[in-house]
Amino acid sequence: MEKILIGEQPMLTPFERGFLAHLVADWLLQNDWMATNKSNLRHPATWAHAMIHAILLSIALGWLGGLVLTIVHILIDTRVPLNWWRGFFQQTSDGPYAVVTAVWADQVLHLLAIGLWVMFGAE
Repeated sequence: MEKILIGEQPMLTPFERGFLAHLVADWLLQNDWMATNKSNLRHPATWAHAMIHAILLSIALGWLGGLVLTIVHILIDTRVPLNWWRGFFQQTSDGPYAVVTAVWADQVLHLLAIGLWVMFGAE
């Protein structure tokens, strides 16, 4: 994908915009209450976290991208896909590396979703 230039300064690609929106929503604007409770779809923390993602991803990728990626984000945050992945690939779920493995696998799934949206879902 070619970068569009404004003057001599390159704009961000759609993936870069989605990536930055995700980083801000998941790392800078997510508090402990959200991180602790977002896996429970009945908890308001899930929906507060989702709204932050919806707003930022919609700004970055348009309303449809924001909507689709927020739904996917919520599903990933239930930890069901992550638990399946860790079981299927026999990744550690206890011990000193369990948390690091889980955090990185979670982030890779989110970024994969953004990449797939940019490649196949975006107009």
